[in-house]
Amino acid sequence: MTELKGKKAIITGGGRGLGKAVALALAAEGVHVGVTGQNEQNLRSTVEELRGVGVEAHYAAFNVSDNKQVESGIEELVESLGGVDILINNAGVGQFGKVMEMAPADFQKVFDINFFGVYHVARAVYPYLKEAGQGDVVNVASTAGLKGGAGMAAYAASKAAVISLSQSMMAEWRKDDIRVITLTPSTIATDMSIDGGLTDGNPDKVLQPEDFAEWVVDMLKMNRRALIANGSIFSTNP
Repeated sequence: MTELKGKKAIITGGGRGLGKAVALALAAEGVHVGVTGQNEQNLRSTVEELRGVGVEAHYAAFNVSDNKQVESGIEELVESLGGVDILINNAGVGQFGKVMEMAPADFQKVFDINFFGVYHVARAVYPYLKEAGQGDVVNVASTAGLKGGAGMAAYAASKAAVISLSQSMMAEWRKDDIRVITLTPSTIATDMSIDGGLTDGNPDKVLQPEDFAEWVVDMLKMNRRALIANGSIFSTNP
């Protein structure tokens, strides 16, 4: 297994939920962490918690759908951390609605954040990983992207686009020893899924953020000769 201690990671959507769980799991391995998001109060709180683990932690507040904000925020975090080895592309929204009922502007917003956010951040981080000679990019999609469903057209389509984009990144960036991993988790008990009614009122039955975070850490610790290009994780409860 590869030692993660001392590495530097940037996690989008790291102020709460899934991103925060991954940040804490990496910090427990001795990884220095930079988190991004739009709620500065959440980001400050997460950074304080991370520093309490004994690692270096910083944050940058920006909207992943705005490329200029992304480039500036990523540059700020890389300078603060002194480099970057790992990117966890996690930021996303879960706005749901039927095809004919969801406003075009809302549909566009889902794509701007879930798809273009991944695109903007990965492009901003890539030059730093290439210069370092290796790195890891984990793009968080969803099982919804593997198969659409009623009432989730925008979300599922945006995640399907992330899967395809991520696979293209993997094919292009392997030559630079940059591992690109596409993850498609099923329902996880986060505010997004609970508020969206995806847990059927029983969040304990589905995956927990800590389950996902443990999975991510295990994959990053694999010997660099190995690459898990695509992976899904489901709850044992149907």
